[in-house]
Amino acid sequence: MRKMFSALVTAAIMTSFPAAAFAGGYGTAGCGLGSMAFGSEPGAIQILAATTNATFGNQTFGMTSGTSNCGDHGLLNLSQEREIFVERNYASLVKEMAVGEGENLSTLASLYGCSSESFPDFGALTQNKFDVLIHNDQTTPGEMLTLLEGQLVEHPQLSQNCRSVVE
Repeated sequence: MRKMFSALVTAAIMTSFPAAAFAGGYGTAGCGLGSMAFGSEPGAIQILAATTNATFGNQTFGMTSGTSNCGDHGLLNLSQEREIFVERNYASLVKEMAVGEGENLSTLASLYGCSSESFPDFGALTQNKFDVLIHNDQTTPGEMLTLLEGQLVEHPQLSQNCRSVVE
């Protein structure tokens, strides 16, 4: 039973990523410490790579800083990463924006290259400008990102402290 469960989990993980993921120089686990330690060899080894990435929490930092085998050679650029992240986490992200803090909001800030010291300012901005960013219940993730980027450019501290505000 345990082997069957492991095989199903492995199959689900391996088939959920396109084969083009290997074009980035890392396997299906993505870039990060796991890709450096375990390489891009396909198979169950990618589960260890993903576990390593999750344990050390370095993948997001690597994507924003271009370190840990996460460079511009990957499948997605930072703007696309933000779009995908926001689309997949939109409902919870909107709730966190309303209160000015949360895990998804911190991740979004890091995808803009904001240092962890800037996360409270990022959260305060989204909370203070919530009605501008989410102007009605029909606001799409793409619209919200465009409006957020406009607010970030105008914010004195965040425009300086977040490396990827304007690409």
